[in-house]
Amino acid sequence: MDKRVYLLTIVSFVVGLVELILGGILHLVAADLNVTLGQVGMLISIFSFVFALSGPILLSVTAKVERKKLTLLTLVVFFFANVLAVFSPGYAVLLIARIISAMSAALLISLCVTIASNIVSEPYRARAIGIVFMGVSASLVLGVPVGLMLGNAFGWRAPFVLIVLLTGLSILFVSIFMERIAPKPGISLLQQLKSLRNIKIVLIQMTSFLFLAGHLTLYAYLTPFLQSTMGIEGNWISVMYLIFGVAAIIGGGVGGLLSDRFGPKKTIIGVISVFVVSIFAIPFTTSFMPLFIVVMMIWSLLSWAITPAMQSYLIASAPETSDIQQSLNNSALHFGIAFGSMVGGVVIERSTVEMNALVGSLLALLALIVVALSMKKSLQPKEEISPLKKAN
Repeated sequence: MDKRVYLLTIVSFVVGLVELILGGILHLVAADLNVTLGQVGMLISIFSFVFALSGPILLSVTAKVERKKLTLLTLVVFFFANVLAVFSPGYAVLLIARIISAMSAALLISLCVTIASNIVSEPYRARAIGIVFMGVSASLVLGVPVGLMLGNAFGWRAPFVLIVLLTGLSILFVSIFMERIAPKPGISLLQQLKSLRNIKIVLIQMTSFLFLAGHLTLYAYLTPFLQSTMGIEGNWISVMYLIFGVAAIIGGGVGGLLSDRFGPKKTIIGVISVFVVSIFAIPFTTSFMPLFIVVMMIWSLLSWAITPAMQSYLIASAPETSDIQQSLNNSALHFGIAFGSMVGGVVIERSTVEMNALVGSLLALLALIVVALSMKKSLQPKEEISPLKKAN
């Protein structure tokens, strides 16, 4: 494996940290900037929405730019966007900083994936892409606890200072260790959208969107949930997020094992079904801490256990456009994060934080219905329905 793949993984991890880093410190930002929890939650939604929308577009627009140069330029933009976040005097400036960082983060992660697939030989391509996505997954899981620990200790701006420092190191390492990489013919945005004419693929992408939306409806507001329902504060919240993060990372491996053992379809149905029950049950376990931790760990583990199975199902359903579908699936995931955190913000503003779990479980249940529809025989490729036609 080319060692530069691990450098790209580190870059994707650093860039990915910023998306959910506000999740654990909503109350700190709200108090300092004199805004509501829902408004701060919207900073997560807007980031994820801009990320999902701008990734495919920016990658197409910059298709002819030399890859190392583009990576460095985008890292510099990302660097200054987070400097702006550190010194934000109010909500509006922080919002602008989040938009700029989201656009640059989307392009950077797309670049990391495409560069990784191009610098290794064919047998290692899938593995290289998987390693880079591990960096993204780890950042989404660890962003909240990292932000929470630094925010509680040094204030809500401290996590952004960490991002600035890590981005500076990334710029240095990329400039030293990454060689010039000529751009390859890119896939136009129109070509990417044309691949969605297949209703089965649309349903699979919708499943990812709805599942992540259900997850983020509660996860983006886990700190106020813990505070209001269990009276947990400070370091104990950090411990909860640490437990959650460890379970989520384990979930990725468990999901891969389940998918290999039982197949992606059975794994997806099973994971989402248990996920719906676990997130719905969360508010009913808060009176007994050991039970709450067990149920929370199941919820966390399943939130990422679905990823390997979904990727396998997507590739098997559209092998001829698998690269495009993986890119679009990344956008679907971030649209889900945006929508879920937005819905959670509306719920917490108009009701109680306990209702976030119910709404999240309903969105996940809808994901289960949608993915079940995608598995109907009438939506299977014609070759699977008619072996005779395939033989001809």
